[in-house]
Amino acid sequence: MAMTSTTRPPVARQVSVTVSFVLMVIGSVIGVGALGGTPISEAAGGLLSTQATHIAPASPAFTLWSVVYAGLGAYTLWQWWDRTDQRRIAWLAVASMLLNAVWILVIQAGIIELSVLVIVALLVVLTVMFRRMTPAATGLQRLVVDGTFGLYLGWVCVATCANIAAALAGAGFEGWGVPEVLAIAVLAVAAAVGIALVLVRRGTLAAPLALGWGLVWIAVARGTDQPASLPVAVTAAALAVLVVGTAVVLAIARRR
Repeated sequence: MAMTSTTRPPVARQVSVTVSFVLMVIGSVIGVGALGGTPISEAAGGLLSTQATHIAPASPAFTLWSVVYAGLGAYTLWQWWDRTDQRRIAWLAVASMLLNAVWILVIQAGIIELSVLVIVALLVVLTVMFRRMTPAATGLQRLVVDGTFGLYLGWVCVATCANIAAALAGAGFEGWGVPEVLAIAVLAVAAAVGIALVLVRRGTLAAPLALGWGLVWIAVARGTDQPASLPVAVTAAALAVLVVGTAVVLAIARRR
């Protein structure tokens, strides 16, 4: 459907996206310890701290959230201009931002088991959105929409693994006595997901870059912090190179 001056503004959708973004930002402010909240790394008994599990990334990894939030803010503004929502992703964006806020509130309440269900739901929503995002028509759309939600998806893939590991640790699970082996297996699955995303959308870079970013900081955490593990650190670094390298090679091949 062509966008014309006579097209009725989709006010309900536009307002819903905007309100969802505002609620997500409020949740994030609470999540960093402002407004009386407990920092995520200290909430839920510290199960999401860098030292909690073999799959927990180092603290600098979480700076990626700032980029994702900035991108979501840009998308919120952009969608006021985009009246057609041709790829039908706006309501999925609403769901993703609300789930983001709910996850933070659940963690603040210390219910780590429920947080797993919330983040898995978020991962599903972002995956469906990724499948719907056929190649963008303009460079601005590629940057604001595809770039933002690609980073969001890639990072949530890593966060989901870390969240599940944290919940298992909270339940007293010790990895059948071989936690390093189990961590390596989980990281391999995460890398396989990253490569699958690249194969589904050849030329996509945001999602694998975010996933690679998370893997690198897991490697840093296991190489410099407790629980220290050289095998996990080396594996995470190698998988980061594999995922990002595959994405770059296929992107170059597609452009040729």
